[in-house]
Amino acid sequence: MTLIQTILEAQKEAMKKRDAETLSILRVLSSAAKNEQIEKQRELTDAEVQQVIARQVKQLKDALSDFEKAQRTDLVDKTKKEVALLSAYLPQQLSDEELKAVIMCVVETNKGIEPGRIMGPVMKEVAGRADGSRVKAMLETLAI
Repeated sequence: MTLIQTILEAQKEAMKKRDAETLSILRVLSSAAKNEQIEKQRELTDAEVQQVIARQVKQLKDALSDFEKAQRTDLVDKTKKEVALLSAYLPQQLSDEELKAVIMCVVETNKGIEPGRIMGPVMKEVAGRADGSRVKAMLETLAI
């Protein structure tokens, strides 16, 4: 079963359980995936669906910081629930130690590359298992 089929099945379950919040979140996600599919004019792979989900999670996290600054606890709670639900469909995130190991491995294999250009190969290696801001922060702390 593909990831999009899993999401659609979860959407059906939410309808059966009359869980309006979950259903709303999953409908927004499936709509975003459908828009991406229309844009690409083909079925999406699981990796592409994960990219759509990651984009949704990033947007929600950006909104979450704004809600926290405005002290909107009602929206903060709702947004945290949405992020948790969507994150369940993403691959397991790398721990700091695993991320550091991946970065060191990429640095070793790309010895001739400039330090400022190492981010691209690292992001290809982690492929959705680490946020770009985490990778950037780790690169800065390692002074690479």
